[in-house]
Amino acid sequence: MRLNSKGQVTIPAALRAKHHLHEGDELEVIEDGTALRIVRAEDSETRGQRLVREMRGKATTNLSTEELMELLRGE
Repeated sequence: MRLNSKGQVTIPAALRAKHHLHEGDELEVIEDGTALRIVRAEDSETRGQRLVREMRGKATTNLSTEELMELLRGE
């Protein structure tokens, strides 16, 4: 890895996948003696929580839950 001029590093894709890191995840850099550790921020939202927050209130239907379920079931 190489530090760029903005002080950023790229975490390799294999490590992001292995540790379930996604765009928008909040991370912290912690000094641990002479090493630095990258850890997920304790109170950060999960990817699912971010998706739900972004989708909430965006529905564009006037159908009730029961009417939607009937459509999905093919009734």
